[in-house]
Amino acid sequence: MAILKNGSELLCNIIASQINSHKRFGGVVPEIASRHHVEQITVCIEAALEEAEISADQLTAVAVTEGPGLNGALLVGIMAAKTFAWANHLPLIPVNHMAGHLMAASLVDTIEYPAMALLVSGGHSELVYVEKEGSYKKVGETRDDAAGEAYDKVGRVMGLTYPSGKVIDELAHKGQDTYNFPRAMMNTHEVEFSFSGLKSAFINLVHNENQKGNDVIANDLENLAASFQAAVVDVLMAKTKLAMEKYPVKTLIIGGGVSANQGLRERLSAEITDEKLIIPPLRFCGDNAGMIAAAAYIEWKKGLENVQAGLDLNAKPSLVFEDM
Repeated sequence: MAILKNGSELLCNIIASQINSHKRFGGVVPEIASRHHVEQITVCIEAALEEAEISADQLTAVAVTEGPGLNGALLVGIMAAKTFAWANHLPLIPVNHMAGHLMAASLVDTIEYPAMALLVSGGHSELVYVEKEGSYKKVGETRDDAAGEAYDKVGRVMGLTYPSGKVIDELAHKGQDTYNFPRAMMNTHEVEFSFSGLKSAFINLVHNENQKGNDVIANDLENLAASFQAAVVDVLMAKTKLAMEKYPVKTLIIGGGVSANQGLRERLSAEITDEKLIIPPLRFCGDNAGMIAAAAYIEWKKGLENVQAGLDLNAKPSLVFEDM
């Protein structure tokens, strides 16, 4: 739950994390996620109003994520938002979750349009062209695993706890790219990603070395991590640059949970020099309500008659941006 003032000033940004509940399962369990949402959502609403020191009658609108995401968790948020909006006579604005990750950039800097966004998370890896404020067109996406999903699956093989992306990133900075894992689709002119082959190559290498009596996880963990991360970042950088050649822009934005990856942030900062680069601080990389408020503000400026939802609003777990 977050409260945004004048489109730029976050009065609060409350986050109730579920990571510890899901660690023992090695990933998010949808039913557990939904139950935690039920337990925490009213607590977060009350905490946000208290921290911002305002009352409901001072609010202008209510924004809520309608998708993409886990259906049960989305429904809890939507029902709470609809109830709160109805009880306080406020308009309801539905928001695309990925637009939220994109517009988190507006909370830290001014976006110059047209812009390109690289959105990378556990469930998504896509490039989005933003010709003007509030206009989102997908130009490329992953054909299989998302980058964050590959990190978690590889982390499981490495014996790391969920989520493992941060640990792999830390290990990678201590090692070298000695294994030269495959970089999928690097020689094509398609703006699309693929990480399933990389994941399989990593798993196969570990299994093959184990059969030879070489425990590479125990003996060479840092180089394994560095080699895996180098392959992921090389692909993300190559496809991002290709998209920017096809669709010239003034600003490049990175968003989503994987945007917290230090290796990716370093490469972007070193290689993106002709365009404005906006990399959000770590507090805006993971899922948070502040980014949803930022995206909703852009929708609100289009006029409520064009964006307001009714009380029949429903979850859209597979919601996507329109293709370019």
